[in-house]
Amino acid sequence: MMKQVVATHSPDGREVDLEPILNVVEETLRLAIPANIDGVINGTHNGHIDALAAEEKAAFVGFDGVDELDGLAHVIHKISCEVIFLQVFGWSRRSCVNYSNPKHAFKLHVGSEGGDIVGGVCSQLWGVLARGSTICHQPLAKSVAVLKQLPNIIEHYKSLQPRFDAINNLIKAMLDVTKCIIAFKNLPYQYLQDDTPPKSTALAHVPTAAYWSIKSMVACASQLTSLLGMNYEYINATSEAWELSSLAHKVHNIHEHLKGLYILCCQNIGKSLTFCSFNNPKDTFEEKQHDEYFLMLVRIFEVSHLDNLKIIKALLCAKDDIHPLAHGSSKTRVNIDVLRKKTVLLLISDLEISHEEILALTQIYKESKTYPQIQYEVVWVPVVNDLTTWNDAHQHKLEQLQSMMTWHMLHHPTLLEPAVIKYIKQVWHFEKKPILVVLDPQGRVTSPNALHMVWIWQNNAYPFTSIKEEALWKEETWKLELLVDNIDGRILQWIAEEKYICLYGGDDLEWIRKFTKLARDIGKAAGIYLEMVYVGKSGTKERIRKISATISEEQLSHTWPDPTSVWYFWTRLESMLYSKIQDGKNFENDPVMKEVMTMMSFDGSDQGWALICRGSSEMTRANADLAFQSLTEYENWEGDAQEIGFVPALKAYLAKLHTPQHCNRLILPGISGGIPEVVVCSECGRTMEKFFMFRCCTD
Repeated sequence: MMKQVVATHSPDGREVDLEPILNVVEETLRLAIPANIDGVINGTHNGHIDALAAEEKAAFVGFDGVDELDGLAHVIHKISCEVIFLQVFGWSRRSCVNYSNPKHAFKLHVGSEGGDIVGGVCSQLWGVLARGSTICHQPLAKSVAVLKQLPNIIEHYKSLQPRFDAINNLIKAMLDVTKCIIAFKNLPYQYLQDDTPPKSTALAHVPTAAYWSIKSMVACASQLTSLLGMNYEYINATSEAWELSSLAHKVHNIHEHLKGLYILCCQNIGKSLTFCSFNNPKDTFEEKQHDEYFLMLVRIFEVSHLDNLKIIKALLCAKDDIHPLAHGSSKTRVNIDVLRKKTVLLLISDLEISHEEILALTQIYKESKTYPQIQYEVVWVPVVNDLTTWNDAHQHKLEQLQSMMTWHMLHHPTLLEPAVIKYIKQVWHFEKKPILVVLDPQGRVTSPNALHMVWIWQNNAYPFTSIKEEALWKEETWKLELLVDNIDGRILQWIAEEKYICLYGGDDLEWIRKFTKLARDIGKAAGIYLEMVYVGKSGTKERIRKISATISEEQLSHTWPDPTSVWYFWTRLESMLYSKIQDGKNFENDPVMKEVMTMMSFDGSDQGWALICRGSSEMTRANADLAFQSLTEYENWEGDAQEIGFVPALKAYLAKLHTPQHCNRLILPGISGGIPEVVVCSECGRTMEKFFMFRCCTD
């Protein structure tokens, strides 16, 4: 027999999310099957039905998942006809095994057909019994009861209780097996393949489980149908009740066996994910709970959902807090439902997130509210590694950061489960720098870190997907507008007027004094006026603030008095490099990436640099030494400057001076997703040597 079952077990590769159908089937059976027959006969079952109906209505508000399964309707109908045929003409082993295919997600067969056949008969039986119990007051119900020959059942209902218990137990066993098989399907494939024990062992038992469940389904339908229109002598036969109990025992044993294999699978996955600490092999109950929760998170992100609430609740509501969020600086507690079916940006950071980052994001978030076509919500998720050291200083820091934010936020870091923190770190690669994880309205991760997109294009990057990112880069070229964005409106005006502009940076004040004086002198000699702006250096905020103050006081050039502008300038450059690296670009075939790497190499050196351009099209750059040398030797290229223009002539002369004997160094930020193994020098093209640098303070 089992050879025939396996021989006809041929999955067609159909992949459909059928968990919503299983939920509907469970609700149908829950409504159709009361705890016992007494409530129906004595007329107290109606209140139970009303209460359950209200729950059902609330549970399926907005449910439209069945519409996606129209393509399976023909398959379901064929199976339904087969089950009815078996019910009427008897069990046929050969005909049933043709439909023992669990790849259709076995729950479709047990679930949909159970709901259609078993659930339908249950509903009919209990509905008529309920009407029959009030035949004295309802003439129509009395007539239906007579036609259905229910008086015999009502008269002898006490002796039927074991019969109904056996049916209920068998239906429960079938549902348990169904859920167990679905659990195997939802195991993360990347950690445990189908041909790897114990998963392969479990999958080998699936045809057997399907066979016995379908046979049980037919038996249930037959037993329930026999209660309608049969006399007491027949329905009281003990052989049928024994068959139900025997099947329930068989299906229950199958479930227990599959459940044991499922536990082994979870343990194997735990080993592959290095859940257990080899230094501390003690596997406590609490650690097991964390591991199971982590696995649940892995699985829940691998399946599709109707909306994002299941995902968000798993992340933020593990402690059953119905109001885990606070909104804005008012700290008003709100329900998680405010995020339903919205694009959600999870801002994940520790308590050291900078004020500049918050201020810049606040501006972008406020601007998004002015565009009806841009709809997203931001949720700050503060991650604290060791809550055992939490003190008043941490609480004050938390409240200070919350007071600056205008979006939603997790009320307190203690609401995050350790397994959620582990998931954030292992799967989304959160370390120190903030990340921005994007969830679409269905809870799917469309970007594990879209922060770089936000810094480069702000709200133009919506909905923050890789497809959108690729489309935006196709529209970009290396020009001054890309470099400065809207940080300084004066520069955009100078570009439009095609003025000569010089951006320069570094933290060597003496070089700055000498270079700015030389640049102005050469500008006068060339008959041009050079607009100069100091853009500072990344990381050293306090030092740059003092240098900017000195530059302004000595009137050496323009500066950006707001430290956020300097921070944003260099953060955007880092973001551009990160975006290009993630996309697999290299400087050889990507001009934008080459220029970005050059600018960051300048910033990573111990000396200054300068970028000189005219308008948007003419541009050249050099480090401190070459920039100073080229301007000092202006007389060598003065003729070219008068003939082809100041910037093209300077660019050509810098190319003659450039000898990559000592190239720049490149300091990459600790960005999510890791640093590439190979980075090529933007000056000479050789592979750069990798070093590690640890920095705890930006000043």
